Amino acid sequence: MKEYRLTDWLPTTKKEVELRGWDELDVILFSGDAYVDHPSFGAAVIGRILEAEGLRVAIIPQPNWRDDLRDFKKLGRPRLFFGVSAGCMDSMVNKYTANKRLRSDDAYTPDARPDMRPEYPSIVYTQILKKLYPDVPVILGGIEASMRRLTHYDYWQDRVRPSILADSGADALTYGMGEKPIVELVRRLKRQQPILDIPQLAYLTKEVQPQEGDIILFSHEECLKDKKKQAANFRHIEEESNKYAASRILQTVGRQTVVVNPPYPPLTEAELDRSFDLPYTRLPHPKYKGKRIPAYDMIKFSVNIHRGCFGGCAFCTISAHQGKFIVSRSKESILKEVKAVMELPDFKGYLSDLGGPSANMYKMRGRDEAVCKKCKRPSCIHPKVCPNLNTDHSPLLDIYHAVDSLPGIKKSFIGSGVRYDLLLHQSKDPKANKSTQEYTRELIARHVSGRLKVAPEHTSERVLDIMRKPSFSQFGEFKKIFDRINREEGLRQQLIPYFISSHPGCKEEDMAELAVITKRLDFHLEQVQDFTPTPMTVATEAWYTGFHPYTLEPVFSAKTQREKLAQRQFFFWYKPEERRNIINELRRIGRKDLIDKLYGK
Repeated sequence: MKEYRLTDWLPTTKKEVELRGWDELDVILFSGDAYVDHPSFGAAVIGRILEAEGLRVAIIPQPNWRDDLRDFKKLGRPRLFFGVSAGCMDSMVNKYTANKRLRSDDAYTPDARPDMRPEYPSIVYTQILKKLYPDVPVILGGIEASMRRLTHYDYWQDRVRPSILADSGADALTYGMGEKPIVELVRRLKRQQPILDIPQLAYLTKEVQPQEGDIILFSHEECLKDKKKQAANFRHIEEESNKYAASRILQTVGRQTVVVNPPYPPLTEAELDRSFDLPYTRLPHPKYKGKRIPAYDMIKFSVNIHRGCFGGCAFCTISAHQGKFIVSRSKESILKEVKAVMELPDFKGYLSDLGGPSANMYKMRGRDEAVCKKCKRPSCIHPKVCPNLNTDHSPLLDIYHAVDSLPGIKKSFIGSGVRYDLLLHQSKDPKANKSTQEYTRELIARHVSGRLKVAPEHTSERVLDIMRKPSFSQFGEFKKIFDRINREEGLRQQLIPYFISSHPGCKEEDMAELAVITKRLDFHLEQVQDFTPTPMTVATEAWYTGFHPYTLEPVFSAKTQREKLAQRQFFFWYKPEERRNIINELRRIGRKDLIDKLYGK
């Protein structure tokens, strides 16, 4: 076990700054999460990236915004800027359930205390800093700022909000993964050069010079008046987030214009390695001694092997934030991190996850990059797998074999979601198909901790199409393979499917049929959730506006508490206490035929 000193973490107090012999800071980062010095925590990554640029950086995690604001004053003013992030989640998803009930815990806080961050920390922290230090730039980053960079629907307030730049008063925000824009930002600020043309930066301005190729969205005020315009905007936002050569996006709000510069090209393998290879302690800051941070406990024995997801699921924000192009780490970088995990004091030989946003997309990319550079599709696998996509699983198998052969590793589990449609896909390349068969067997035989989680999400073809998920028949195919390999290997593992109710396009009878189908497959569902509209997803825009952003055709959504509960109850058809309600509901919607299928004659 490596021994660490207090100065191995970025400083969080004046005393820790002085321990390093610093009399001034270049950048001070404020985060809504506890400070865990680990590559899964955004503030730690940005802090380490800036430190590698030779800057003196401090982090103030979860500052108290209710008292005399001493946390905002204690380190004074930085030489370059304040960085502000709400944390690893949107604060409203973090604080409220799908039913808008206040959560009783916060996984990113010591001992899961639920009262350590305000609603919208990006706005609250920025407004405080702007009042105290009006002349110091404030730069927003992280998921909350990224997903709220333009006009968006906020489910918790049930209203359309403008760009978070307008509400917060921040000078700019970096969207997506922030390593490249933040480095370019500090280099420009040090040289006192203009910053507003940096890729992946968004800012608010009174005057903007239109450029050829700009996409001009409907204004915030037009979106307030016309839901169809809000839906139409989103198609452009999503397409430009997922293109190699994107356009600049402009949207007026009041007398100002939000300018969203196009993103950087995807990172190279070497650039991603550099981010993961920084000198993280991989531990919470010593000030949390004796306290549990649940989000850290979940990932401390896991290793992230790639970034990005080309699934393009309608309800997911991963591609909107990380992009659809997969950036994979080198084998050397992954093994180096696995060895660091093995040095943790309570490591017992089991890696909880060797994965990424989708476990089996490692090293997958277009065979012909020129085709990808012209592509506007939000998903590379829906409605069917792109013929240009290389679905070879052998680089991933190589990683599994290299990790499992390390002395001290007893087993590596795959805890991230697996795309079974990629496992069923028949490519024109026999070598890729052979690797996929090998991968499927190895995954099921060696890397499942008794239960493999997959996400069919629904059984209705119509709903699945809106979700951008594969046909449910593919889940049935995969289940047969899973059961067969378990029999052949002498294993008794479970397949745990995830499902969503109240997704746009889903009606009560779709849920009733889901109950009948999952009963036939002998599933008693437990991994289920109500659709939660989160900022900047296709599904959220369809749910709020009533129109699909790509077709502008009407889409039904369950919105009232009664409608949502009526859909959700069908997950639990097997519970005696739900039986009477379900039978009454099936009679009410004219589907008595399903009563016998669920409960017999």
